[in-house]
Amino acid sequence: RTQHTPATMFSADYFKVKKNGLSPAETMTAYLGGSAFQTVVDNPITAYRQLVQQYAKDLQGKVVDPAVARQEALNTFKKSPVSASLSGLWPRLVGVGFKRIPKFGFLLGYSYISGKEGKVDYTAATVASIASAPFINPVRMIEKQQRAYYKQTGVEKPIMEILREAAAHNFKPLFRGTMPLMGHSLASATTGLVGQPQLQKFIQKELGDRTQLGTFATGLVSSAAVSPIYITMTNPLSRLEVIMQTNSIAGRSISLVDALGEVASDTRKHGLRGFFRGQGIGIAKAIVSLTMFHQGRIFLQDVFKARNEQLDLIPR
Repeated sequence: RTQHTPATMFSADYFKVKKNGLSPAETMTAYLGGSAFQTVVDNPITAYRQLVQQYAKDLQGKVVDPAVARQEALNTFKKSPVSASLSGLWPRLVGVGFKRIPKFGFLLGYSYISGKEGKVDYTAATVASIASAPFINPVRMIEKQQRAYYKQTGVEKPIMEILREAAAHNFKPLFRGTMPLMGHSLASATTGLVGQPQLQKFIQKELGDRTQLGTFATGLVSSAAVSPIYITMTNPLSRLEVIMQTNSIAGRSISLVDALGEVASDTRKHGLRGFFRGQGIGIAKAIVSLTMFHQGRIFLQDVFKARNEQLDLIPR
C-alpha cells in the first residue's frame, strides 16, 4: 500500500533520496529553479526576438523586409529600453510554474517510472513535449498577446483583460498555435534538455581535463554547439506560433494552413531571410538560455546533494 505524507498529494517516495543523491522532489525543484533563473536573464533577448518576428508585418498587415523589421524592433527598445526588456517577464515567470511543471513533470516522471532516476532520454522528451503542450499553450498565448499590444500602444495589456476576451469565446483562442508548439517543444526538449547535457559531458571529458575548463565554460561551449541546430529546427515553428497567437483574440483566428501560407509568401518575397526571421538573435538567445538553465539546475542539484551527504540520506 502506498504511504502518503501529510497534507500532500504525493507519495512519501517522491521525497525520498535516491542513489543519485537526489529525491524526485529535489530534482524537480532544481529544474524549476534553473528555468526561473534562465527566464529572468534571457527575457530582453526573448522580447527583442519576438518583436522582430511581429514587425514582419506592418500595421496594414503587409509583409516588410527583415532589415526593416529589425530596425523597428530596435526603435522600440531605444524608445523605452527598460519596459521593452521587461515586457512579458511576469507571465513568463508565472509560466515557469504553469508551463514547466507539466513539461518537467512528464519528463522526470517518465524517467523515474522507467527506472532511470532522473536521467532523461529522447523517449521521455517526446512524451513530455506532446503531453504538456495543452498546459503550456495558454501561457504562451498570453505572452504573445501582451507583446503584440505593447507593439501597438507602448503599454502591456493586462492579463485579466486577455482572459476576459478569451472567455467570451469559451477560452478557445488560448489554444491557438498548439500544433507548432508541440513540434517546437519536441525540438527544444531533444536538443536542449537531452542533447546539451550529453554533449557537455563529452566536452568535459575531452577538453575539461586537458584545458582545466570549468562546468560553466564547457556548458557554454556545448550550448553554442547545440543552439544553431536547435534554432534551425524551431525558428520556423516559432514564426508559426507568433503569426497564430498575435492576432487579436476578438478577431478571426489564423489557421495553421493560413500561417504556413504566410511564411511561404514571405519566403518567396524575401528568400531565406524571410523564412528565418530572427534566426541570428534566436541563436544568441538559445546559447544564453541553455547555459543559464543548466547552470542554475546544476547549482541547485549540487546544493541538494551536498546537504543530503551531510545528513547521510543517500542510500548505499
